[in-house]
Amino acid sequence: MNRRPLVVTAILLAGLTAACNQSGQEQRDQAQNTETSSIADQINRAPLETREANVPGQRPTFAGQTRAKGVKSTAAFEVTVLAKGLKNPWAVEPLPTGDLLITEKPGMLRIVSATGKVGEPIKGLPEIYVSGQGGLLDVALSPNFKTDQTIYWSFSEPRGDKGNATSVAKGVLSADRRSLSQVKVIFRALPAYDGDMHYGSRLAFGPDGMLYVSLGERSDKEIRPQAQQMNSHMGKTLRITPDGKPAPDNPFIKQAGALPEIWTVGQRNVQATAFDAQGQLWSVDMGPQGGDELNRLEGGKNYGWPLVTFGEEYSGEPVPNSVTTKQGFVDPVYYWDPVIAPSGAQFYTGAAFPAWRGNLFVGALKDRELVRLQIENGRVTGEERLLSDRKQRVRDVKQGPDGALYVVTDEADGELWKIAPQAGS
Repeated sequence: MNRRPLVVTAILLAGLTAACNQSGQEQRDQAQNTETSSIADQINRAPLETREANVPGQRPTFAGQTRAKGVKSTAAFEVTVLAKGLKNPWAVEPLPTGDLLITEKPGMLRIVSATGKVGEPIKGLPEIYVSGQGGLLDVALSPNFKTDQTIYWSFSEPRGDKGNATSVAKGVLSADRRSLSQVKVIFRALPAYDGDMHYGSRLAFGPDGMLYVSLGERSDKEIRPQAQQMNSHMGKTLRITPDGKPAPDNPFIKQAGALPEIWTVGQRNVQATAFDAQGQLWSVDMGPQGGDELNRLEGGKNYGWPLVTFGEEYSGEPVPNSVTTKQGFVDPVYYWDPVIAPSGAQFYTGAAFPAWRGNLFVGALKDRELVRLQIENGRVTGEERLLSDRKQRVRDVKQGPDGALYVVTDEADGELWKIAPQAGS
């Protein structure tokens, strides 16, 4: 696979700050000019992950790109199960009132009260294609929700004999919170495809007021190359206006043959995106076996899939014609091998857990836990696994207005959890 070996010469984390998510060659060039003092630190830090890698022959492009040291939380917290009996919940979105919007993959949108009362399905959703990984997916509040009561959601939409694809719709929540009005599909990904995998589909409004939409490449080898093709939305992050139009300053808007909504290229199946406190968007891509990755997203950049990736096919075969790093493509800030199957992400900014401020929380479907990443100067410096004893697939995590974290689990009898400071702490 023409994989490149680990550069073990002088690497200092502080010296790599400016190189976050640059090409592999740029990072190596900068690393050659740093001091050697941090190598011993890296060697002496016991990594959290000790299982055998899926692809032992692959090596990280730079120190700290995988297997960060294990860290232990100093925050005392307790977990309350607010609701049970949810049907494969896919997203949780806290409302300003403290109640929570929940999507369930089979096609239900409902509100769970702050005290755990589960409401009836909200009426007014358009037709949804429910099969495999398809269904009702993410939900997000309008930046002006307090005044316009508008919500946005993503879903797999049937497209007749052409198959199906991810779409984004918006609607106004009624005063009694039982129905939606003025429902409109504002964006439809192209092309439609007759499959039921890799819809991507996280929604995140940025500080610029634009809506960022992650889209998977639909998995199958025949359509997978479209992640690198500019006339396809597959395997991209999009940036659109609240009405679904391409953001006017998008990086490819004047490029002939490129779809104007495209913001970044070369992603596999991003089900986790989050803005940090500085307004920077990050994604956690569900990679192949041994290739989940954390990326710091920048408009116009190419994140490699399926040409540049860690990991291997789930069959155990190499990803065809791929390498782990290549000039002109952005290296991941961090990757997991073995994978965690990431879904849902939240940078913590609240007052309830001061020790967690700036940390990134990521749901883990495969490993059935909540991952906490300690990030300093654009690098992952520590990792912790939480809630492992509950053995449930964590699908989404969001911070509420009270500073608590809210989690939904992807189970047929799914749950909604509240993570709050321990009483008396």
